[in-house]
Amino acid sequence: MFEEFATARVETQDASVFVRHGGSGPPVLLLHGHPRTSATWHRVAPRLVDAGFRVVCPDLRGYGRSRGPAPTAGHEAHSKRAVAGDMVAVMRELGHERFHLVGHDRGSYVALRLALDHPGAVDRLVLIDCLPVSEHLRRADAVFATSWWHWFFFAQPDIPERVINADPAAWYGPKADPRTMGAENHAELMAAVADPDVVRSMLEDYRAGLTVDRMHEEADRAAGRRVTAPLRVLWSLRDDLEELYGDPLAIWRAWADDLDGYGIDSGHHVAEENPEALVHALVSHFRPATTGP
Repeated sequence: MFEEFATARVETQDASVFVRHGGSGPPVLLLHGHPRTSATWHRVAPRLVDAGFRVVCPDLRGYGRSRGPAPTAGHEAHSKRAVAGDMVAVMRELGHERFHLVGHDRGSYVALRLALDHPGAVDRLVLIDCLPVSEHLRRADAVFATSWWHWFFFAQPDIPERVINADPAAWYGPKADPRTMGAENHAELMAAVADPDVVRSMLEDYRAGLTVDRMHEEADRAAGRRVTAPLRVLWSLRDDLEELYGDPLAIWRAWADDLDGYGIDSGHHVAEENPEALVHALVSHFRPATTGP
């Protein structure tokens, strides 16, 4: 994976971030989701390099080979605001004050927070399989709670750590097919989830989502803050975002000034399952003159 990419470790105020980077041209920051690492982009990142971009793929705070501080009572240490700060620091360390930004799954919440807190840093934004946390919770019903039960299980104190760490391969393995992911990507994921500190950090990500992250989003809405960067929202057609909410763009119009988007024929992990379609969607957004879907 990631041939001709370099690796680095960037020390932020209270985290140590592992990052892969390569290529030349306009910088693109790719943020992975749960429980993946930066390796999830191994089929996307080289294609973006070939398209003329400099690509940066970090492990989020506490995920993979990145490390963060101990959990805090209010979960602020693992808030999307804290992780977004890490990402800005990583990009500045690599020489990029402004960049294109892509987030998937949990990484999309970090990307949204970064775009709201640091609007001058984001050129163009892509969010994949994402609605704001507060929008999910505002619409939460029995269908949502049944489908996304893990949000509420992960938020419980101590119990999910005990359950997952008893056999992390059994917990994460059924949804991690090495034939689909690629053997090296799969091996990196399984090594990460075998570390109890990584599991704890990933759970803190969810605990922050239901508490401090939700409060930050609600404060944004009350203050009238919106995403000012051109935003493309993508979703996996074989996932459940449309099933739960209909057209995701109808919800996103309350958050963004310049918005488009569409579904991609894929399951949830689109970077692994349909990288060609995803790269086309990214490049055509980053270069608006490129023909769209």
